[in-house]
Amino acid sequence: MKLFSAIPLSQLDLGGTKTASAQTPGARAISLLEPPSQVRIVPIQRLAAGGRWRVEAMRSLSEPVLMWFTRGQGRITLGGVTRGYGTHNAVFIPAGVMHSFELGAQTAGVALYFGANSDVTLPHSIQHLRIRESAPQTEVAAILESIQRELESTRPGAERAARHHLGLLGVWLERQAEIAAADAKRPPASRRLAARYTALLEREFRSGLGVAEMAAELGVTPTHLTRACREACGRPAHELLADRRLYEARRLLSETREPVKEIATALGFTSPAYFTRAFHASTGKTPTAFRKSA
Repeated sequence: MKLFSAIPLSQLDLGGTKTASAQTPGARAISLLEPPSQVRIVPIQRLAAGGRWRVEAMRSLSEPVLMWFTRGQGRITLGGVTRGYGTHNAVFIPAGVMHSFELGAQTAGVALYFGANSDVTLPHSIQHLRIRESAPQTEVAAILESIQRELESTRPGAERAARHHLGLLGVWLERQAEIAAADAKRPPASRRLAARYTALLEREFRSGLGVAEMAAELGVTPTHLTRACREACGRPAHELLADRRLYEARRLLSETREPVKEIATALGFTSPAYFTRAFHASTGKTPTAFRKSA
């Protein structure tokens, strides 16, 4: 099984954005994904700075990320499938993949963001690796520490050294992914359908399409799709769609000054009033009140 591609991720169409011609006629284009970024390592607890919704709501990123959990446990949803995570779990999430996870008080670890234009050879699919042997645990911890040290260094060649360590991290991921693939069983049909649905949802959540239209595109009934999502992640299909749109709404309200009516249009709501009612029902605040408190 080929898990890796050497093509730079910046050259791949990952389904995270739409061109202006694909947007709703008359709607002004709004960038709905985080802008390109540099390589950085962030403590996992800091990911919830600004609100737990930043990790617990369905979202996607415009860059790949590796999360290395060193303490704690909880549930993580990746591409429509919910699993438990624990100590010494490595989770690689490609750009454009919907995900969320529980962040407990005891959770610790780091998240390495590769940047939107990374040319490191990385997996092209989700990897949830449970690292049980001490040797690979020690190895990945040492690589991450080396990357962090070079990112913070002012010595000559620090940037080049960091790139080499990132390459070693890619090799580590490849080796561990191959070990996991050899032991993996074919996922049940419900998980495969949920994964297809969340990939479609990530492409279309701004379009205004509902669950019925997406189910039709997948060739199943809405009832069958909802049953599959419940089996895969414990949540119905319509809740995953609402959660993804709500995350993007909160992000835009807190990080941009776009008018509420334009955010509503960009996210596929039929009117600003409907957007306000849906947002208030989910958060207990109007969009304007949320923006003021963010």
